[in-house]
Amino acid sequence: MDPIRLKYNVDAGDLSRAGEASSKMKMSLRKLGIPPETIRRASICMYEGEINMVIHANGGTATVVVTMDEITIRLADSGPGIPDLEKAMSAGWTTAGDTARGLGFGAGMGLPNMKRYSDEMHIDTTVGVGTTVTMKIKVS
Repeated sequence: MDPIRLKYNVDAGDLSRAGEASSKMKMSLRKLGIPPETIRRASICMYEGEINMVIHANGGTATVVVTMDEITIRLADSGPGIPDLEKAMSAGWTTAGDTARGLGFGAGMGLPNMKRYSDEMHIDTTVGVGTTVTMKIKVS
């Protein structure tokens, strides 16, 4: 199978539409015959990253490349960047505002879950410029 590329735009601040990109990706992966456990892991990674872009950044783009062996998810935003990446990787640490937390988002598990459910994760972040997270999930 030639690599299949999927691209989604994620709008900033619109919690009512948060999760649309991950749902679309999940449907596409099902149609491609990707195993359910791989779809579950990729969907968790995508959803957590999408929510982070909605809450913390100015939206962004999600690019997904699917091959027979792996799924690569690249989430790129032009938000504020992450000033303390080590702290941001700590379970429960959040900078989400009251509105997001009041709706059940912003529990501080986004980045830890993305790391947990991906086989590889790389974060490139610059304060005032933005963040790009690249995750790889092996197809099994």
